[in-house]
Amino acid sequence: MPANRAKDIIKSVCLITMGVAAASIGLKGFLLPNGFLDGGVTGISLLCNLLTNIDVSIFIVAINAPFIWLGSHQISISFAIKSTLAISLLAIVVHFLTLPVITEDKLLIAVFGGFFLGTGIGLAMRGGAVIDGTEVLAVYISRHTSLTVSDVIVLFNSTLFLVAALLLDIETALYSMLTYLAASKTVEFLLNGIEEYLGVTIISHQAEAIRQHIVYQMNRGITVYKGESGYGKQGEIANERSILFCVVTRLEVTALLNEIENIDPVAFVLQHPIKETKGGMIKKRPLH
Repeated sequence: MPANRAKDIIKSVCLITMGVAAASIGLKGFLLPNGFLDGGVTGISLLCNLLTNIDVSIFIVAINAPFIWLGSHQISISFAIKSTLAISLLAIVVHFLTLPVITEDKLLIAVFGGFFLGTGIGLAMRGGAVIDGTEVLAVYISRHTSLTVSDVIVLFNSTLFLVAALLLDIETALYSMLTYLAASKTVEFLLNGIEEYLGVTIISHQAEAIRQHIVYQMNRGITVYKGESGYGKQGEIANERSILFCVVTRLEVTALLNEIENIDPVAFVLQHPIKETKGGMIKKRPLH
């Protein structure tokens, strides 16, 4: 087996194992003892456990199973295998793990239960697997309807919390929404990190001055496209111009926008989030 391949496998195993451990703490240390829910498949499993008193581990495996099968067709077989192992391990740990009562404060239960569960889900995803199959379903539906992945997840969880409010009580549903928000923000942070990148496209008559600032003052890489004007504030003008594109972190974007404003107050600037980057010069260039 090539060394890089072995390294990737070890990394995946470590991330998934840590993810299962974190999720187990969230479930057994916070949510299960206090009858709280989360969103997604995990939330359905917790709700079924509250209504039937059947071991939640059974529901974790049974409800995730069709989503993993779907993932084997929509994503890959290796993804399905990793996810099956991760979910099975989570079910085993949740079944046998015993933890003392950590807190009885409902706000702390919701926030930290969501934090540990979100940490587990995020680490598992970094390892190439899932321990909650909701996003697999969302990807499948988005490919066959006009709904986006976010739309499907919002509708799924809204329905779940509404059912929880009807079958349990409104307070539990509201605290469960807080748990879900804590979990989803934790997952987002683990996947994107504090240095979430933004792609910035700049169209300006002062393109060269802006380019020099980005390269020599911010020490960032930049790509220059050659384009033509279409239609703008000055009407239809068929002039060739440079279009700048660079990738910066959220922490740097304000400084960039301020400098663009100083150089060319009427520059057209477009921002969009970057989910993943590979290659190129993303980090700052070394100074000589």
